[in-house]
Amino acid sequence: MSWPREIAEGRDASPQSQAAWNDVNRWMRPGTLQLQSLPPLSLYVHLPWCLKKCPYCDFNSHEWTATAGANEALPEARYLDALRADLTASLPLIWGRPVHSVFIGGGTPSLFSPAAIDRLLGDIRSLVRLDADAEITLEANPGTFEKDRFRAFREAGVTRLSIGVQSFNDQHLKALGRVHDANQAKAAVEEAARSFDTFNLDIMYALPGQSLADCEKDIRTALSFAPPHISIYHLTLEPNTYFAKYPPALPQEDDAWDMLDLITDTTARAGLGRYEVSAYAREGHRCWHNLNYWQFGDYLGIGAGAHSKLSFAHRIGRPVRVRDPRLYMERALAGDAVVSADEVSRKQLPFEFMLNALRLRDGFTLQQFTERTGLPLSSIDQALQQAQDQGWVTLDASWVRPTARGFDFLSDLQSLFLAD
Repeated sequence: MSWPREIAEGRDASPQSQAAWNDVNRWMRPGTLQLQSLPPLSLYVHLPWCLKKCPYCDFNSHEWTATAGANEALPEARYLDALRADLTASLPLIWGRPVHSVFIGGGTPSLFSPAAIDRLLGDIRSLVRLDADAEITLEANPGTFEKDRFRAFREAGVTRLSIGVQSFNDQHLKALGRVHDANQAKAAVEEAARSFDTFNLDIMYALPGQSLADCEKDIRTALSFAPPHISIYHLTLEPNTYFAKYPPALPQEDDAWDMLDLITDTTARAGLGRYEVSAYAREGHRCWHNLNYWQFGDYLGIGAGAHSKLSFAHRIGRPVRVRDPRLYMERALAGDAVVSADEVSRKQLPFEFMLNALRLRDGFTLQQFTERTGLPLSSIDQALQQAQDQGWVTLDASWVRPTARGFDFLSDLQSLFLAD
């Protein structure tokens, strides 16, 4: 790929082109970091609408029926136009870099038609260097499931489906505000298994009214479909959610720990290894996209409210898009979707790195730390020694791995690397 000649020679005087090159000049100016190479690059695409906002959800998701007329269709074409414009405006920041994975999240991306997803992926392929074997994940909810829909997503180019099941218990699904029931969840998983070689089930535990026996039944039901990957999350009461304002009664902390022990043991016996705090996979089915996040790789985020992490020779930046979907479409089509673009300071970088890398069972290498942050090892020597003294990590030659105790006290372990 190469730039069109009028852009490469500086003869494109459009405001969008000038803004793009101003961004490049800003990020590429001299600085204090020294990154010798750039990490792998992924693309995140945010589709913000859902059928119903779940009471625990703190993502940038918007109920379509709450913002549109009852018979008004999703603005698929306009939103896709905005995504293409957003990606085009971002190209100077990633030009020439291959994209290894694409993750289409939300919201509920499966509200969009297979034809829309086909167009989206076609636009992406036409604009970036997408690897031939790139992992392309689409989030889907059983409440938007209909026969052959998942197969149509596969034919559109999606290679991996992530299904937001959360539970197979109708009572718990109702407590979580989900729009599907247990039978719909099972039918959706069966359809995914027929259409995809690799797929993920999202499951939650420590739910309102959930017992250890309930948790075990959920996990065994999930495993009965032989999923290659399961993501299992403890229900947390996030700020600015309905549950934060009106908290439900949750299981006691000791009970939640018993559930996690049960989950880890049961999944291991089924052949799924816990490779990240909340992720369990069969051999060959780890999520490439999420691994790139956890290994402090780069990602460009497009869509309403999307966040990015982009590395340059002397700095690391975090651009953020405007959150409101309608305003996003307006601004993206004008080439102005970014509302902030902060630089990660040297002091913040050790914590930012550890916040991700220490979630992995395999940990990270010291070389990886210096390559991904541009910092010397002296910046983490003291904190690493403290972590070893606490029994939270092991240092084997040049490899740092969290211990089982480190996993149990992960937040405390990560906090050792906070800036003074």
